[in-house]
Amino acid sequence: MSLGPNSRRTPKNVARSAPPKGGARTSAMIASLDAEGRATKPAPFGHALAELAQTRDDIVGLSADLSKYTDLHVFAKAHPDKFYQMGMAEQVLISAAAGLAKEGFTPFATTYAVFAARRAYDFIAMAIAEDNLPVKICCALPGLTTGYGPSHQSTEDIAIMRGMPGLTVLDPCDATEIDQATRAIADHPGPVYMRLLRGQVPDVLGEYGYRFKLGKAQMIRDGGDVLFVSTGLMTMRALDAAARLQKDGVEAGVLHVPTIKPLDEDTIAEACGKTGRLVVTAENHSINGGLGEAVAGTLMRRGLRPAFAQVALPDEWLDAGALPTLHDQYGLSVDAVVKRVKGLL
Repeated sequence: MSLGPNSRRTPKNVARSAPPKGGARTSAMIASLDAEGRATKPAPFGHALAELAQTRDDIVGLSADLSKYTDLHVFAKAHPDKFYQMGMAEQVLISAAAGLAKEGFTPFATTYAVFAARRAYDFIAMAIAEDNLPVKICCALPGLTTGYGPSHQSTEDIAIMRGMPGLTVLDPCDATEIDQATRAIADHPGPVYMRLLRGQVPDVLGEYGYRFKLGKAQMIRDGGDVLFVSTGLMTMRALDAAARLQKDGVEAGVLHVPTIKPLDEDTIAEACGKTGRLVVTAENHSINGGLGEAVAGTLMRRGLRPAFAQVALPDEWLDAGALPTLHDQYGLSVDAVVKRVKGLL
């Protein structure tokens, strides 16, 4: 059987999970969140970058044969003269981005998170981070946002990237924040690794009047019984869980931490230092090396000892299947988060 040009992107024999309770089967190919009943915006990263490039000649976009799957195709259509298709070669992608940066450009290099974190790590370190070049590495399918199994589920990328000196690491929550963060990192003078949600991305933070600030954590809602310290899509889940818990008389706050590195330790310590409430970190990432351990380290160094728990993915290779089923299985769904918190109180 002949293989198509994207054959390495789609593993064979993907397992199919049973449909989630009360709903239809969801394809394992879903790359963005199930946002039923929630407002969404299409391709916020691609549209923000395309708009930036209208007034900035230094903005260029590069893809490793995945422009359609990182929403960079929106940029490519609007600015074909500023778009570079590098093929299935992430090391070449990163090296080319570094070269463009040295010539005065601000490159946005896109691929899947697994390919940047695992395959191109040394090239990012040596060609970009060591020279503090303004390359923005923007990666789709972070954590458990695909059902394709370990070859595509980047559950350890934050842990990998947090260890690289000089690299800013971001995990935006929703369409509002992806739009704002894309514009903010374009002005940042150094290298950035940013996780992406793609396609029809839920719009949650807009109703709170949220404004992204690079390097800053922000309290979205406060509560005296539980404090979620969350990042990425898990801030959506934390907000939904807080609303559910409130109906049961549990007041839960949500501190959103989009910048994992450098971490806003002062804001986190101040919020977690309030006595009498459970602190629960929530992230779409392995329990090892991500936001939870970063927050725990901050609290330990500051001499703070709140009751503490982590909502995160387990230290194992995850199954393939339908995302709603997998999110329930691995504790990322709203139901699972609510159940976990109630069990801790």
